[in-house]
Amino acid sequence: MIDPDAHTLTARSAVHAARRPDHVALICEDRELTYAQLHRESNRTGHALLAAGLRRGSRVAYLGRESEYYYDLVLGCAKSGTVLVPINWRLTAREVDHVLHDSHAEIIFVEEEFRPVVERVRMDLPRPVTVVTVDTPGTRSGGFLAWKAGQPDTALDPGTGPDDPVVQMYTSGTTGLPKGVVLAHRTYFVFIENIRRAGNDWIDWLSTDRALIAFPGLHSGGMAWFLHGFVVGWTSVVMRMFVPEEAVRLIRHHRITNTFAAPAMLQMMLDERGATPEAFSSLRKVVYGGAPMPAALMLRCVKEFGCELAQMYASAETGSVVTALAPHEHVPGHPKLGTAGRACPGNEVRIVDEQGRALPAGEIGQVCVRTPARFLEYWNRPDATAETVQDGWLHMPDAGYLDPDGYLVICDRINDMIIVAGQNIYPVEVENAIRTHPDVVDAAVVGVADPRWGEVVQAVVVARPDVTVTGRDLMRWLRGRIADFKIPNRYEFVDQLPRNPTGKVLRRELRARAGAAAAAGGETP
Repeated sequence: MIDPDAHTLTARSAVHAARRPDHVALICEDRELTYAQLHRESNRTGHALLAAGLRRGSRVAYLGRESEYYYDLVLGCAKSGTVLVPINWRLTAREVDHVLHDSHAEIIFVEEEFRPVVERVRMDLPRPVTVVTVDTPGTRSGGFLAWKAGQPDTALDPGTGPDDPVVQMYTSGTTGLPKGVVLAHRTYFVFIENIRRAGNDWIDWLSTDRALIAFPGLHSGGMAWFLHGFVVGWTSVVMRMFVPEEAVRLIRHHRITNTFAAPAMLQMMLDERGATPEAFSSLRKVVYGGAPMPAALMLRCVKEFGCELAQMYASAETGSVVTALAPHEHVPGHPKLGTAGRACPGNEVRIVDEQGRALPAGEIGQVCVRTPARFLEYWNRPDATAETVQDGWLHMPDAGYLDPDGYLVICDRINDMIIVAGQNIYPVEVENAIRTHPDVVDAAVVGVADPRWGEVVQAVVVARPDVTVTGRDLMRWLRGRIADFKIPNRYEFVDQLPRNPTGKVLRRELRARAGAAAAAGGETP
């Protein structure tokens, strides 16, 4: 018998189906599923997974865009005790091969468009993998729907509890091949309870919300946004993939009340022709995270979305929100703008030095987090898990400091820090200074190996298309704005910066390109 109060997705699905069966759970394109329909369909999926020979803890991979079938599978895995392994469809064949090898997935659901990638890599896998084609949404072909046809829609009880795994998300791999971040059912419950108990509405999920799932659900942020909303019983409007014009249309058409997106996604939405005050009039809150937000864009979002804005700091490993900058702090001139906010209820944040000693306010070190939503482990990587989680504290890959009021300031990724003649330089500070130039659209800064200084600073800059900007122009602009040793002495001008699907700049790619150019005697300003 399933405990209706249990903090599992299995129990919550049954509760919603019983208490609000006709409430729309999910909208994708022009198709809707109520909570009762989603419950029954995911029950069939759970039964089909067990009938296919999978056992509790078996890994189930998915490669494709998002649709109602994807979230049906999310819940079907929860109800069968198996663990979903989403694979980003933008990954290369090599990266897909790594995820399938590493996860030990026994079955993979794949949309027809991406099946050739799976067929190319499956022959090299050490064990047989069943491949099921996922139907194109809106059709009833011989794929996923046929695979589970005839299975009962009765409830399942896999015997799993809040601490059992349900999802295995692979990190973006910006510094190497990704690791599998194993997340439990409780991940999607504890933050909601803690923030409600504290009477805090910085970031909230309401059963009356209609939320746009703009951040890809194949990413930990998008998955968390959907599942937190599922827990409270709201309506999710799912995009097959993020297209800014379509996002603006959906907000207007479905009277969306909230969304979560990366800063780059918000900027693209605001640049659309249809981005009018009327289009955004239904919004009550926009939450952003996943990358730094330039101050000018932040204030533009406040003005043009016309609703509350909240920032969150999180990672795949934290499972949910760690710190938040509240809506009332998103006003011009507020002293906390530019910070990542304060620790949310139930969470703790501290800064440590290289020896693991806690640092006082104002001193930069490694950000450490203690949160009940955190991940269980890196799959099959006990060494990496032990290195990341020490005495219950999750060691983040970020460098930062706490101000005297306990607000977290992120300086940069620890691995992105540049050291010039023993001086530490955090790229975000330099990038923000470059972006203040009126003719600069975007910028990224990386370190390039140098025999004399150890590293030198290179800026990769996107200028406005109708102007000419040189490295010397920018060097003159930066003098007096940042310390001289932080000013880049190499510049590359490009049409756009390489980014991953969540908007993060691919610094590894920029470093490799800059290093090759330097070795070939690349130009300086």
